[in-house]
Amino acid sequence: MPAWPGGPCPKCGEYMPEHLIHCRTCRELLNEDLKQDSVEIPSFIPMQEIESMIEVHATGFHVECPNCNRELRISRKYAGQRVKCKFCRGQFRLNLSEKSLNVHAFFAQCPHCDEELRASRKYLGAKVACKICGGKIHFPAVLN
Repeated sequence: MPAWPGGPCPKCGEYMPEHLIHCRTCRELLNEDLKQDSVEIPSFIPMQEIESMIEVHATGFHVECPNCNRELRISRKYAGQRVKCKFCRGQFRLNLSEKSLNVHAFFAQCPHCDEELRASRKYLGAKVACKICGGKIHFPAVLN
């Protein structure tokens, strides 16, 4: 197959130097021996994303004050310590394994959308989707 000898472009008429494949101006194929391939290019099929399951630990807990029965929001850093109710000023130990302490729920930060989630104790050990963004989350079975 001979290379382009140089000369005017058959489509736009502008002079093109030798050894070119396409015209620099109109992109016309200059060498007749170089026709489009007969190979079919397959259609693009995007791969499905692999959704990651991220383990999320509780940031804190919603517990019932044993003195006034009002719900308190307490950070996990106080687990095992004596805390004071902000309503009745009664004190109690935040022992999460103690049966007398009523833990209603826990809260955690979604790693996908960064929103705070409140989850019931029944979701401990469960693999769930964030109710805001749908991101996959696993809450470990232990509270502490």
